[in-house]
Amino acid sequence: MLKAIAIDDEPPALRVISHFCSQVSLVDLQKTFSRTDEALAYLAENEVDLLFLDINMPAMSGIDFYKAIPKAAMVIFTTAYAEYAVEGFNLSAVDYLLKPFTFERFQQGVQKALDYSQFIKKAEPELAVEYLYIKADYSTYKIAIADILFIEGLDDYLKIQLENAKPIVARMTMKSMVEKLPARDFIRVHRSFIVPLRRIENVRNKVIALGENEIPIGSSYEAEFFKRFSS
Repeated sequence: MLKAIAIDDEPPALRVISHFCSQVSLVDLQKTFSRTDEALAYLAENEVDLLFLDINMPAMSGIDFYKAIPKAAMVIFTTAYAEYAVEGFNLSAVDYLLKPFTFERFQQGVQKALDYSQFIKKAEPELAVEYLYIKADYSTYKIAIADILFIEGLDDYLKIQLENAKPIVARMTMKSMVEKLPARDFIRVHRSFIVPLRRIENVRNKVIALGENEIPIGSSYEAEFFKRFSS
């Protein structure tokens, strides 16, 4: 089942999507939002598989919203304006529903999302996790896992420090970053720091040396860190 949210500035449109979602077993609609700022705040703390996203909204267009979300998710654009279709598909949208759409057309879009999700999951075991895809500054960055020096939390943002490259600052949470990283290679050592185990040079007085950088070990992370570091 796909975890989803819906964003539309028109409450009747949200009611239609909520009703359609309740009629299918493929989608678990977690929440609906009429304001993009509230939806962004939710996505900063929660992961979803699928967005039902209106394009023509007053505060922020659906196109700009999708570019700004902290983690990649599938999107089905919903709008009354056909002229946005090309731009929507340029963002790799799963589908584009032109309002008013029927329940059957809605089902087709959801099935496309499910098929794509299953395809990705089948491919994942065959591939090693070598890259992260991070959205920042209205772009998507392909980051080699091996190039990450450490990750620092800055309120609602993360700074990804890279070897021989400028850091990347992205709007996302430490929790969502931990879930994206390969668990065998990275460990959270502080409420504000994630480090790659292979780059740790030494540990002294609860301070980790990573080249020229020193990272503190938080008291609530100490036991798990030393368990893994000394094993």
